[in-house]
Amino acid sequence: MEDSITGGSEPGLVVVGVDGSEQARAAALWAAAEAVRRGHPLHLVHATDTDGRAAYLSENNVLRICAEGRELLEQTAAAVSELHPELPVTTELSRSGPVISLHSAAVRGGMVVVGNRGLGGFNSLLLGSVGLKVAAGARTPVIVVRGAADRAETGTVLVAVRDEHDLVCAHHAAREAVLRKASLRILHVWNVLQSVGNVATMLDDVDEVAQGRMGSVTAVADRIRDEFPSLTVHVDAEESVSVAAVLVEASHHADLLVMGGRRSPGYIGPTLGRATHSLLHHAHCPVELIPRHAKGHGSAS
Repeated sequence: MEDSITGGSEPGLVVVGVDGSEQARAAALWAAAEAVRRGHPLHLVHATDTDGRAAYLSENNVLRICAEGRELLEQTAAAVSELHPELPVTTELSRSGPVISLHSAAVRGGMVVVGNRGLGGFNSLLLGSVGLKVAAGARTPVIVVRGAADRAETGTVLVAVRDEHDLVCAHHAAREAVLRKASLRILHVWNVLQSVGNVATMLDDVDEVAQGRMGSVTAVADRIRDEFPSLTVHVDAEESVSVAAVLVEASHHADLLVMGGRRSPGYIGPTLGRATHSLLHHAHCPVELIPRHAKGHGSAS
């Protein structure tokens, strides 16, 4: 086990924040299982934010906070190693704040895992504050661990697809499904009012919009089937006034929900779409957000 005060990570790392909360511990154990599944090392990060509070902390307090952080990292690493003795585990005690610490640790191509709540070194990692900032500003995939720890596996990875611009997201979800030996469900949710506006339209106009959208989603599914011929792919479409409500309900029946970021270019954020925000608060399974690097601005989020 390697400890670093300054950080630094390797490509493929699964990075997870630990802060002493039960939710963060559960996220660390979940991330460890993910690292084993992917064949990647696990990197545990604890952020003390002592640099940001240097003017208010004595040297003795800084030393105490760092010592407590190291102890927490050691305890979490030991718990992980007990379950996964062959998994390479590194630790990082960062003097920066939690958001920048996690982003920096994963900057070279890792993925970040966070719990849905927190305390301690991560200063109330509640989605809506630090947790949302981690998700919103990430340039690498972020998984927010949600759902009951003992929920039965469904054998399904769910991906929200709005149009052809979500092909990268769907491709990522397909790889997740292959890793899990699961099927892939591509779900398209469309809102008539969002699609054609609040002005009354002719029925054939609505039908034309619906057909155009489904054509794009079908094209995405066909590309995925071509690239992953052994993967079972289901395509569903639902009409609703609430994209988030449909996805929350669908998350009951998924092991992982994958969504693309609405904001671009290059990263998710600094803000998240309304549906994404709702899913991070209410989904019944872990939610993975994929940064959008390309031209497309549309997304189910």
